[in-house]
Parts: sequence; C-alpha cells; structure tokens
Amino acid sequence: MAKATFAAGCFWGVEACFQQLPGVTATAVGYEGGALQNPSYQQVCTDGTGHAEAVEIDFDPEKITYQQILDQFFALHDPTQLNRQGPDWGTQYRSVVFFHSPEQEAEAKATIARLTAEKKFSKPIVTQVVPAETFWRAEEYHQKYLEKRGAVSCHI
Repeated sequence: MAKATFAAGCFWGVEACFQQLPGVTATAVGYEGGALQNPSYQQVCTDGTGHAEAVEIDFDPEKITYQQILDQFFALHDPTQLNRQGPDWGTQYRSVVFFHSPEQEAEAKATIARLTAEKKFSKPIVTQVVPAETFWRAEEYHQKYLEKRGAVSCHI
C-alpha cells in the first residue's frame, strides 16, 4: 500500500472524486500544511492557520499508479487558481501536492512541467509541491460527507 495527499479546494468533492478510483483503498479528509496542532474546521476556515483542506489517499500501486492519481488530481480542479476553487477562496483552498517520497515529488514536478509544455491550461499552474508533514484528520462529520448525503459531487 502507498499514500498520497492532495489539496484542491473543498475537500468534500476532492474526496468523492478520489474514492471512486479503482485501486484507491481508503480516503480521509483533513488539514495539512499549517502550523497549528490539531486544528478544527472552524479554525482552518478563518484562513489563519496555514492549513489546506486536504485528502489523504491510501492506494494499491499494483492497481493504480501515482501518476494516474496525479492525472486525476489535475483533471478535477483548476490548478491555475491561486488560493481558491470556484466560489471558495482563501489559502485553505489552495492547490497542493503533499509528497511522501522523492519519487512522488519528482513525478508531481514532471507532471506540472508536462502540462505547462502542452499548454493544457491558459494560465500558469500555481500548484504547490511540498513535503507531507502532519495530516490532521477532520472531524468525523466531514468524512465521506457527500456520500453520507447521497450526493456524488459538489461544485469543483
């Protein structure tokens, strides 16, 4: 098993997209990239903790590659929007690849370079590529939020 962590706006829709991928064995929503220990949703929403709403993914590399997950990440949101996705704005909604290994870092940077060279987006990609540190699992009511409500996606 392997792990991947991404931020791409509101974590509810991001989680829903990733949990549908064959080979993804588990997902959790939470907060990554800030300084505050064990932040709450209310604290992260103030845009003052430095955390991004993130999704941590467990996957089976025999069934899905990290590159395939990266491709899904760049397809499910607009990586050219700085600190926002759709109607959601603030640093907690920034686009981030939190890498767990030098190989993941290299693949993420190579993917950004490839998408840039292909002119996949009309504006520059602003996605951060930073080391994964502490993933703080969000409150239980946020886990599989859309699934619990019978929805399959949100505005991202």
